[in-house]
Amino acid sequence: MNTEEKFKLINKAPTQELVTEDGLKELFESKEHPKHYIGFEISGYVHIGTGLSTALKIKDLLAAGVKPTIVFADYHTWINGKLGGDLEKIREIANGYFKHCFIALGLPEDKVDYVLASEIYDEDYWKLVMDVSRNATLKRMLRCITIMGRKESDSTSSASILYPAMQVADIFKLNVDIAHSGMDQRKVHMLARELAPKLGFEKPIALHARLLPGLQGTTRMNPNEDELIDAKMSKSKPDSAIFVHESQEEILRKIKKAYCPEKIVEGNPMIEYAENLVLRDRPLRVERPEKFGGNVEFSTSAELREAYSSGKLHPMDLKNAVGRELVEMLAPVHEYFQKHPKYLEQLETVKITR
Repeated sequence: MNTEEKFKLINKAPTQELVTEDGLKELFESKEHPKHYIGFEISGYVHIGTGLSTALKIKDLLAAGVKPTIVFADYHTWINGKLGGDLEKIREIANGYFKHCFIALGLPEDKVDYVLASEIYDEDYWKLVMDVSRNATLKRMLRCITIMGRKESDSTSSASILYPAMQVADIFKLNVDIAHSGMDQRKVHMLARELAPKLGFEKPIALHARLLPGLQGTTRMNPNEDELIDAKMSKSKPDSAIFVHESQEEILRKIKKAYCPEKIVEGNPMIEYAENLVLRDRPLRVERPEKFGGNVEFSTSAELREAYSSGKLHPMDLKNAVGRELVEMLAPVHEYFQKHPKYLEQLETVKITR
């Protein structure tokens, strides 16, 4: 596979931004197997915006020869007060339910490195945290706490100021070539790129995936950062999210109730899921009676958007098509947890928060 083919793979949906595109091409020219990383808080059930979207992109990275690492950020989760602030429970779920979600999504341990973050936190790591902190202003760090899924105006503990510095230090400690996240983590990646030369590291390529909206959708074409935090899929609002382990019946029930206004494409979660999860690999097939236009396939986002905005495609037909695709994509995960219920049971007694 040549550099241009690798670049196209990495740039496929749900990728929204590469910083920089030229840098990624140069990386592929100089390294056959660049190192990648994505980190996750262990905050509850894994939804399609976290699990499925990430798994699809990591499969692209694997096909391009990249060596992926998934980091389970136990200390970050603890700082952010998730899962009741129970560090041992956080670690249990990280190595249990959370890891097995990604394995069930087709990312086995022989292809992806799974790392519990605190296990790499040695003296050199904490020196890096201090070095990052020394070279960034307090104002910059406070702006970066939105990466925690919180607004700057939210009341947060003083430990939150460590969160961005630790995330940047993770990137440097792992000697990462490609730092991968949703667009909500962009600020910390820009901080890492800015500080890298000062601290003796190469600037990481920042790979940012589109944030999938919750089933309630967004209400503005260009929502601001606070509105994006509120609108994205949330574990604390179960009916706003499709969890990767759910049954066909539960997925279709949620989609039936989802926001999907007629002729409106912006902020429409069904359009977003179709574009970022389905059309990236295959056409979206809509099955409907002849009296309503018969079966039809859409191969591109432009075709789908034109048909929907013009009224040629009814909301229920779009919901049925997207629901069928998601059920098929997630069926192996549901089956996996039917065989391994102990991992789901790990979350039965914990409070799920944003």
